[in-house]
Amino acid sequence: MRATVRVPGACGELVQGLIGGVLCHITCPVALYATVTVELGDAPGPVRAPADRTKTAQAVKTTFHFLNAQHAAAVTVTSELPVGKGMASSTADVAAAIAATGLALGVTLAPEQVARLAVQVEPSDGVMFPGIALFDHLGGAVYKPLGKPPPLDVLTLDFGGTVDTLEFNRVDRSALLRELAPTAERAAALVRRGLADGDPALIGEGATMSALAHQRVLFKPQLPAVLEFAHQIGAVGVNVAHSGAVIGVLLDGAQTAPSGGQTADDALHAARRAFPPRTRRHRR
Repeated sequence: MRATVRVPGACGELVQGLIGGVLCHITCPVALYATVTVELGDAPGPVRAPADRTKTAQAVKTTFHFLNAQHAAAVTVTSELPVGKGMASSTADVAAAIAATGLALGVTLAPEQVARLAVQVEPSDGVMFPGIALFDHLGGAVYKPLGKPPPLDVLTLDFGGTVDTLEFNRVDRSALLRELAPTAERAAALVRRGLADGDPALIGEGATMSALAHQRVLFKPQLPAVLEFAHQIGAVGVNVAHSGAVIGVLLDGAQTAPSGGQTADDALHAARRAFPPRTRRHRR
């Protein structure tokens, strides 16, 4: 009656917008994790979670309802992900809690089931899926696996500030998103082709296209400087948290290997010199 699950976070998304007529995103998971343990009592009772993890507690309750179960539960959360930055901190907590609750009840929930339950709690990133995925983060109706990425390093730049995902998604931007839909489709096509061909440059091109288009939705004043920096260090492109604060610099993992000259650590040091915010390197 006890289970622990670890789920990765993300550095924003590679692409987000109306794709196939549905508001979706293409995931950009990174190797930072939320770990959730759910321990069930023998009888019905309250779900106890840390005071700042109300969504995580709701995820356990939502899973109970789905599985027709009634238990007291104690929930513990350990996370490497900053909150409110667009790094899927809430989704990682929620998805891990859903999967752990299922396992504690003796049920292994498929990623698609975890996703459908997660969007009942809040708009959710697709980090519960393996590899890279196209996902409808509001309704959970669309899920398409896009495969594993080629070696990529991601430099995450945090210029401060936070975005409340729930509040952001309450605003009706349907007219603007329809106007931007052709660009979102082109960006998604580039990323999908890059994944299919193992070509980081195509992935970077598509991600950059989506980041620039999304300036009309959630403006990031630092993006032009980050783009210039990415060009200077030979990065394949940039990506953004489309409903968050962070900006990512995408590096071809093969070219930044020690045998290829400049390493990813070199790029990390250059980013820390160029920008005052905290900069982190993640492998994808």
